[in-house]
Amino acid sequence: MVARGEISPVDLVEVYLARIERIDPQLGAFITVAAEQAREQAKKAEAQVATARRGPSTGSGRAGPHLPPLFGVPVSLKDVEATRGIRTTLGSRIFADTVPDFDSVVAERVRASGAIIIGKTNTPEIAIHLETVTDNEVRGPCRNPWDISRTTGGSSGGAAAALAAGLCALAVGSDGGGSIRIPAAFCGVFGMKPSQGRVPRARGLGKADPNQFAQSGPMSNCVLDSALLLQALAGPHPLDPQPYLERAPSLRGRGSGGGSSGPDFVGPVREVMDGASSRPLARLRVAWSPDLGHAAVDTEVTKACGDAARKFEGLGALVEEPEVKFSPELSDNFWNVFGANAYLQYGHLLDDPAKAGLIGSSARSALERGRGIPGHVYARSLRAVNELRLYIDGLLEKFDLLLTPTTAIPAFDPRHRPQRIAGREIHSITGFYPFTFPFNMTHHPAATVPCGFVSGAAGSSKGDLSPGVGLPVGLQVIGRRGDDAGVLRVCAAFEAAHPWLGMRPAVAGG
Repeated sequence: MVARGEISPVDLVEVYLARIERIDPQLGAFITVAAEQAREQAKKAEAQVATARRGPSTGSGRAGPHLPPLFGVPVSLKDVEATRGIRTTLGSRIFADTVPDFDSVVAERVRASGAIIIGKTNTPEIAIHLETVTDNEVRGPCRNPWDISRTTGGSSGGAAAALAAGLCALAVGSDGGGSIRIPAAFCGVFGMKPSQGRVPRARGLGKADPNQFAQSGPMSNCVLDSALLLQALAGPHPLDPQPYLERAPSLRGRGSGGGSSGPDFVGPVREVMDGASSRPLARLRVAWSPDLGHAAVDTEVTKACGDAARKFEGLGALVEEPEVKFSPELSDNFWNVFGANAYLQYGHLLDDPAKAGLIGSSARSALERGRGIPGHVYARSLRAVNELRLYIDGLLEKFDLLLTPTTAIPAFDPRHRPQRIAGREIHSITGFYPFTFPFNMTHHPAATVPCGFVSGAAGSSKGDLSPGVGLPVGLQVIGRRGDDAGVLRVCAAFEAAHPWLGMRPAVAGG
């Protein structure tokens, strides 16, 4: 629409800024709204559109050769990405007044895609909260648009809330144990953790991250938008310790009408959307696991996700329920590695008397926990990580995909964090998200698609639900390592058959 002159980038930015001003005081989705910078960029974009439209027509109806694919589109970034000229807080009082003079690699690529950064979304301090909720001492809690007494989860909670409430067109989150997928599932939007190393992570406010589990990734209200954003974000970078790709994907992608020197995430999604086949997943073998062999899961969530898994058969897939057995000890192995790495990145803040007193209790607990992990424990947990990776690789030699619930319960009241699910005691940290963190450990691409609604009894509170709807539930789709395009294609097929775009929380009406 921007490229065809149907809507002005200036008008588009103003629409979103007005919605943020009207709706976000109820939600706390943004830590910083970059109104001045967004308006300035929109004016420049409008001038570029006018110049480009006077040039030769591409005849494609999409952005021409002089306009990048997300040109003029308002995008939010999680406030862990350093942004040149825009306040970057990491949800921490230590960085509350920090305005970097540089971009992280992710922010740099968002700008290169032509998108306009409209603001920085809420996150727990340094993206770590042992309760896995989005809250901090800079902005306060982020509330779920479907029921503002409930949490968005964490740590990309602000991004998910902003999308669900229509406060931005696209969002960039990050996921070290489920931090994209948990909030996306709780808020009824699409979110994807790419294959490890697919999106480079470098140039932040902390020290260099070993980048073993965490990935930045796209969040959106439809699969195609995330494919477009991943196309812009993906590709190697010399500062990233684990570059996944030898070649970067084209910003335009084959599916957008241009050539590609690397993976194409957009084309497979467009092919499914074109509807050439009524059975787009024919011959695909799909494994469904309701509990990974050990997890406690709310009965309503199990039913909603099981029903969704069976819908893949109508798309041509062969769905089976093989025995999948994960060890409950994975939670501790995950936190041993994650916690030690977090200390490596931000532990120096504990040793600085001027900064240590500004660290909130949850971040402090996580860093102190990481500092106390002995080397032999860390090494043993790394061995468990490798064993799990080989186990999932073996499973995905027999199957093309693995489906699970995304979370064990719907969004809950953060004042009453669940201690038991379906009558069973759960792990104190990972109990409500037993399905997400293992695939950070294994490096496989994993996405969550909205698949239904439940009453929310498992996370009950006194808040009112959106009338007649309930709380969203997400289905997790896991693919083979490196097959991000395949995961996006499958999610697009499910979306086309069972669309969710029209479902919006009442607060979105603003």
